[in-house]
Amino acid sequence: MSSPKPMSHFSPRPCLLALALSVACATQAAAQTAPSPSDEDQTASAEVKSLDTVSVSASRIDRAGFVAPTPTTVIGAVELEQGFRNNIGAVLNDLPVFRPTSSPQTTATNTSTGMTNANLRGLGVPRTLVLLDGRRFVGNGDLNSIPMALVKSVDVVTGGASAAWGSDAVAGVVNIVLDSKFQGLELEGRTGLSERNDNFEYFVSATGGTRFADGRGHIVFSGEFLDNEGIWPKTSRPNVGRWGQISNPNAANGELPFILSPDVVYSNSSRGGLILSGVLAGQTFNPDGTLRPFQFGQLFGANMVGGEGDSWDDITAASTPAKRYALFSRASFDVTDSVRMSADLRYTRMYNHYNWFPDSNRGGLTIQADNAFLSQDIRNRLAAAGETQFTMGRLNHDFAQLTVDFDRNTRQATLALDGVFGDYWRWDAYVSRGDAETSYWFGNFRLARQYANAVDSVLDPVTGQPVCRVTLTDPGNRCVPINLFGEGAPSQEAADYVTGTFWTRQRTRLETAGTSLRGEPFTLPNGPVSIATGIEARRESVVQTVDPRAANGEFAIFNPSAMSGSYTVKEGFLETLVPLVRDVPLLRSLDFNAGARFSEYSTSGGIWSWKLGLTNQITETLRLRATKSRDIRSANLGELYTTSTTLYTNIVDPVTNEGVYVLTNGGGNADLVPETSDTRTIGLVYEPRFAQGLSLSLDYFDIEIDNIITTINGQDMVTRCFNGNTALCDYITRNPADQSIVRIRTPFVNLAKYVTSGFDFEALYNFSGASIGLPGNFRIRGMATYVDTLTVDDGVSVLSEIGSLGSTAGVPRWSGNMSIGYQNGGLGLDLRTRYVHSGYFNARVPLQNNARGSYTYFDMGFQYAVGDRSDGRFTVYGGINNLFDKQPPISSAASFYYDIIGRYYTLGARFRF
Repeated sequence: MSSPKPMSHFSPRPCLLALALSVACATQAAAQTAPSPSDEDQTASAEVKSLDTVSVSASRIDRAGFVAPTPTTVIGAVELEQGFRNNIGAVLNDLPVFRPTSSPQTTATNTSTGMTNANLRGLGVPRTLVLLDGRRFVGNGDLNSIPMALVKSVDVVTGGASAAWGSDAVAGVVNIVLDSKFQGLELEGRTGLSERNDNFEYFVSATGGTRFADGRGHIVFSGEFLDNEGIWPKTSRPNVGRWGQISNPNAANGELPFILSPDVVYSNSSRGGLILSGVLAGQTFNPDGTLRPFQFGQLFGANMVGGEGDSWDDITAASTPAKRYALFSRASFDVTDSVRMSADLRYTRMYNHYNWFPDSNRGGLTIQADNAFLSQDIRNRLAAAGETQFTMGRLNHDFAQLTVDFDRNTRQATLALDGVFGDYWRWDAYVSRGDAETSYWFGNFRLARQYANAVDSVLDPVTGQPVCRVTLTDPGNRCVPINLFGEGAPSQEAADYVTGTFWTRQRTRLETAGTSLRGEPFTLPNGPVSIATGIEARRESVVQTVDPRAANGEFAIFNPSAMSGSYTVKEGFLETLVPLVRDVPLLRSLDFNAGARFSEYSTSGGIWSWKLGLTNQITETLRLRATKSRDIRSANLGELYTTSTTLYTNIVDPVTNEGVYVLTNGGGNADLVPETSDTRTIGLVYEPRFAQGLSLSLDYFDIEIDNIITTINGQDMVTRCFNGNTALCDYITRNPADQSIVRIRTPFVNLAKYVTSGFDFEALYNFSGASIGLPGNFRIRGMATYVDTLTVDDGVSVLSEIGSLGSTAGVPRWSGNMSIGYQNGGLGLDLRTRYVHSGYFNARVPLQNNARGSYTYFDMGFQYAVGDRSDGRFTVYGGINNLFDKQPPISSAASFYYDIIGRYYTLGARFRF
């Protein structure tokens, strides 16, 4: 075997083409010209594979100079530092190809608290595969679990990639690339605060790397800590809290039937208890137990506008607080000149405590006339009316303010071998195991039996003291009667008796292994043929245990149940790159790329995925790329096995024409079948010679997914049922008396079809300031996405999600961002803008004030560095996000596209030596 030689670096121009305007490559390429396609192939043919391989995230082929046909965008160091985001997800959510579905702003009131995931094209988090250095990692793709300081770049593959990477890559792949060659030590600290003196956070990190054993070994480590206090409550932002959908009072005048209104509160409960029936209806209890008239606003069923009612928005968070530790280490060692061993260890902990929402009996509490805590005057009035009971609604914040403590711990270890042999072959093998354990403690939840007994109190005929009615027949039951008549009336002893804390613990485990072989087995007249082949296997499992009282169904609001499940996958893949034509007019470099993968799932059997791709250098400055792929996604652990989840949401009911705030319960479904997707892309990359450093790309995408696995949100469930999908009506529980919605179940189901199409645009221009008479260098980068189609077909009706910006699946017609950067020595300045096209709060609801205008946000930042890396480099930096303090549109409680924080200031420092 010939002795290995170091692999030469990418030539900048092909790298830029392959990675769709990579910042890192473009910066190097600004003053250089690209070699001809034939030069690229000759260079690649002459090279010997080294241990430092080249990888393209859109493919498993790692030949130098290979330009993948699938569009790929690289988020480099410049983008990662802009805006001083505290996790990778926050960086990605600013890009137009992502829908910011999951963030601390959107998970403030459910049990996925504080998670940040990637959601390409709004097709759903499970359809975006997230990798860490090309491998799967445990933790449901939570980007909070990756140490930000060690991230070198993020590759975003905006097209189907199941043939290359397996299930979940329907919308694309996010591959996080770590800086495994980091050298030296870097310490960093920063703090941030909003204009409204909240959302305070501080962040510290330490990252280091060094060689050992005469350079044959290298070790890197990174550790960081983040503490964010969140935003309390939702009503601290006027356009966020207390907004709701109500019947439009002017509908009779030709306006639409519903309207978004401020100051929407509950009309069937109060903090001291609101009587809803009988002679005393409309009276509320004072703290001393006396009655007074309740101040009603304008009534709309269970809600009203104005008055003295309450809203959960008065108490719940607008942005969930969180604390996070993240630790990572990697050691690598060249066992021989052709074999390298590496080992990774990763640990993350995310935790905090917060108020969830206050427990309530919104109109569903029956009080007997002989209740021990009613005054004699009230008893007399009931008796005079011949009433033996009344119904009452109460917001129980004084003794049952529900709290959540959550603690997520993620651990993963990976052992890998990489090697080269012969002139053109490379192999690798790895094994990895990870556990993600999430624990929740839910505090102050009502115990159903104890609460019912405590509410039904009487005066003891012997002592004259309040006792539970059941105590008269069962003296040893230890029941403590509760006084609900007046805010603050419940005693601590009674509160302790009727409430409790329960816990859930869930452990998800990923065990995966794989091996691959890449190389050039032979050469055709137009260049070498490259292949990549390999086998992979993984096992994913979940086990959830719950508090025994919850398992027995003892709590009033919800009771999670234990669950367990697992599945295994065995896969084999093959990919090839074949040079077809060289040096022909308009076909200067035509390459064919194809791949196939067979996956055998223990839950759903075998399934194929494949891709076909072409790239062609039409002219020296213009390249064409096109792909067609069949992609697959099998149901994941959560979709198969998740037990009941709980969320409260506003629903407009087309049956009663009323807005309601209703309980929705989600859950898994073991009968799900795999999704299949057909993806087509075609695009152009243009790098004109008349403007060195300028690169432009335009790509068309068309994705059609069959048998989509999804949860239908509560509003969609009600709308689709009303539109004729009677199968979905089974998931809606109504009160037989007035047909009001009591509960909506939203389990995972297979729907018919998901279709999206549109265009992606990118532009990057690096140029010297000397060209315009200024010192330093400039860099301009812009990205935009136009969505032509985004529809969900349930087999009965086809609903469009374009422009529905307040719903859980909607996307804007247009979105984009642009940054302008300036660098002169140690001084760096940047100005960024993000654009969201106009749309609707919810395109499927006939709202009078449904329209939302276009939004443009501006951010700015600076950094100033002193010294150099050899002697130590000190950098101070800062910035302002949402520079003009632009407020979100009305009713933005779960803000997917809009900034609810407002103007935000950041200041930090970094020392590297």
